[in-house]
Order: sequence, then structure tokens, then C-alpha cells
Amino acid sequence: MSVDPQSLNLVLYPDPILKQRALEVDASDANVQAVAQRMIELMFDYEGVGLAAPQVGLPWRLFVTRDPNLENGGLAWINPTLEIIASEVVIAEEGCLSLPEIRCDVRRPLGIRISGWNEHGKEAHQDSEEFIARVWQHENDHLDGILLTDKMSAMDRLVNRKVIKNLEKAF
Repeated sequence: MSVDPQSLNLVLYPDPILKQRALEVDASDANVQAVAQRMIELMFDYEGVGLAAPQVGLPWRLFVTRDPNLENGGLAWINPTLEIIASEVVIAEEGCLSLPEIRCDVRRPLGIRISGWNEHGKEAHQDSEEFIARVWQHENDHLDGILLTDKMSAMDRLVNRKVIKNLEKAF
């Protein structure tokens, strides 16, 4: 499926694409790589730390994150797989570009190994126990149709109830 990268825009909850499981794509495809580059631009435009393809309306197993080693750099992860390398669980507050104004505490394993292909179609691997490992997990959840609303405690649902209802009404 060929896509005009410039036509991509942020998709907000409750758009149904956000709940779909994304499909693998060809990491060597020039269009996929161009979409990845555009997603990096959009992530910075929206001041995010990550952005998944379903969040721009594409059912692709692709997400982008800020590069923890470069202040203004971004990285793409195409067809990523995640492996837990440090099972200690950490609770931290998360937000989501597709759920603006919503924040909630999420439990995630501390250490992650990510493998996949980068925005140039080259194999890539990285391990981290830093903040970026949480970002990888959050964005990978998007590829499986899992949102912050699925991870909320009953109290978080109550606190965010009005914002969620307003997003649903606007859709």
C-alpha cells in the first residue's frame, strides 16, 4: 500500500484504527522508509517522545522514537520485537499524543531489548533500562491495539472520565 507521507496526520481516540493489530511491512520499501521519516517529523511537531503508525492512520508495525543519544534525532523501528531483559516492574506516569490531556500510571518492566529494522531498512538492536525502554513498550502497545485506556486503574478512569467522554463526542 503506497502512502503519501505528507498526507499523514495525528489520529485521536476513539478512532477504530487505534484498536487494530498492525501488520508487518517491508522495511526495505522506499515508501515505508519515507513514512518513517515523516513520522519522525510529526513526532517532533507534536512534541512527543514516540509515535506509532496506527496513530497516523496506518495499520503498520512501525513506530518512531526520539533518539536518546541525539537531542534532535529520531529513530524508526519497523516490525519491532521486544524482549524483557530486566523484569523489575516500575510504575510511572505516561501520556499519549492520541489521548491528549490524559495521563495515568502504568506498570512496565524496567529493561527491554528491541530488535527490528531502522528507517534505512537496516537491522537494528538496542538494550535499555532507561526511559526509552518505557517508550518502546508504549509504542509497541499501539501496534497491538492497546491504549492507555486499557491500562488505567479504576481511579485513573474516574479522573480522566470527562476528557475521554469529550474525545468520544468529538469523534
